[in-house]
Amino acid sequence: MNERIKELRKNLKLTQQEFADALNIKRGAVANYEIGRNEPIDAVISLICKTFNVNEEWLRSGAGDMFLELPEEDEEAAYVSELLEDSDNDLYKLIKEIMHTYHELSPKSKEVIRDFSAKLRENIKKGS
Repeated sequence: MNERIKELRKNLKLTQQEFADALNIKRGAVANYEIGRNEPIDAVISLICKTFNVNEEWLRSGAGDMFLELPEEDEEAAYVSELLEDSDNDLYKLIKEIMHTYHELSPKSKEVIRDFSAKLRENIKKGS
């Protein structure tokens, strides 16, 4: 399991400290898991799986895919949640302003934007 924990962390592009912080554990615990000195208890394994959407079977045995497949709406919610965690970033501010501006539009203007978006999606699909 130690190699899979390290592989997961590297796949997520996290340092040991960032990984530990996400789980609210100490960096030394992560280091000990990765070198095989200690094995995480079931509660930590569950926390890793829940926090990072990891397939528990993969984490424990290496069988299956590293990550669980999310339904589309859960995946979108995860993106929004990740974005909202850092309200100081410019992308967050831009998206917030887009939503605010959209909300201020007249119903007819909103309809035009929705039609434009649908046509844009169509054209992108055609190009793929």
